[in-house]
Amino acid sequence: MMEKIFEIFKDGLWNKNPGLVQLLGLCPLLAVTSTAANALGLGIATIAVLTVSNFLISAVRHLLKAEVRIIIYVIIIASVVTCVQLCMQAYTAELYATLGLYISLIVTNCIIIARAEIFASRNSVLFSALDGFANGLGFTLVLLLIGGVREIIGQGTLFAGMEQLVGEAGSSMKITFFSADKGLLIAILPPGAFITLGMLVAVKNFMDNRLFVKVTSKKRDAETTIVNE
Repeated sequence: MMEKIFEIFKDGLWNKNPGLVQLLGLCPLLAVTSTAANALGLGIATIAVLTVSNFLISAVRHLLKAEVRIIIYVIIIASVVTCVQLCMQAYTAELYATLGLYISLIVTNCIIIARAEIFASRNSVLFSALDGFANGLGFTLVLLLIGGVREIIGQGTLFAGMEQLVGEAGSSMKITFFSADKGLLIAILPPGAFITLGMLVAVKNFMDNRLFVKVTSKKRDAETTIVNE
């Protein structure tokens, strides 16, 4: 069981990360990551929707007919998204106003539908909920990285606007590196999102290739040692 859980988190966070490997959900990934606070807000909403929708879909998977399963998935996901929207409107109204349409678009996010079809419809409730959480967390980390890099380069700050997410305490979380007029404007424009995402994908591929070379080299050395003995 622990091996299965480890594999789920390993895939969600690294091997099959929705943002860096599968390149799913690029619309919100690129549209709302101008600041780390916006990215974190959308990420938390995505984690909630993925976890709860996977849980519910797995719970009713034996009751669904193949012909209507996608429709039921969308109804369940839309219901969960509506609940998340209402909670955000009640407790983080300013952040909700900033994210606006992109909260509603979680319903059609490819990541949500993909995990429902590929995993939740075929696995137990516990594993499905963990898969949703792991993939949501992996997606959120990518959002946060892109938002953080763009905010620092473009505005010279990090975690500006966190009070919209966590209240008054968030104002003390803001870090200022330099004045906004010295920032690189392209970083907070749409091209900056594509460039940052491309750099993150390149870094991940480089790390994977280096790891593959090391593992292959160690395996080859071990085989050579066995043959010599």
